[in-house]
Amino acid sequence: MNKTVNKTVETQIIEAEERLRLAMLASDVSTLDELLAPELIATSHLGEIIRKQDDLAAHKSGLIKIHELNPSEQQIQLHGEVAIVLVRMQISGVYNGNPANGDFRFTRVWAISPNGTWQIVVAHIGMVAQLDKGV
Repeated sequence: MNKTVNKTVETQIIEAEERLRLAMLASDVSTLDELLAPELIATSHLGEIIRKQDDLAAHKSGLIKIHELNPSEQQIQLHGEVAIVLVRMQISGVYNGNPANGDFRFTRVWAISPNGTWQIVVAHIGMVAQLDKGV
């Protein structure tokens, strides 16, 4: 792949990541439905397997409500028609009525869907350990 094509794909992924962030903040189930592949498999920071329908249902029902979602340290690797995104996120929100705040790292694998759009096929979420700085 030449550098011009890579830059275009990288720009598409950056835009898709921002659409995802905004959809998560707004619990925009319609946009999330477009961005998540039907075969999505995600692993939560607790080791739970999450499927597309689980994620959409959590947003639709209000089980999850995200107030802030601030990305940093984003890295993108392009591999043909697949893009891997690693991003750190500061999250503030509510899950099942309880505060759900923290510092997380997301790994997302984006692939071209049959209709030519980018969709997330695999995701993994890890909590960033808060080390005691006094040690």
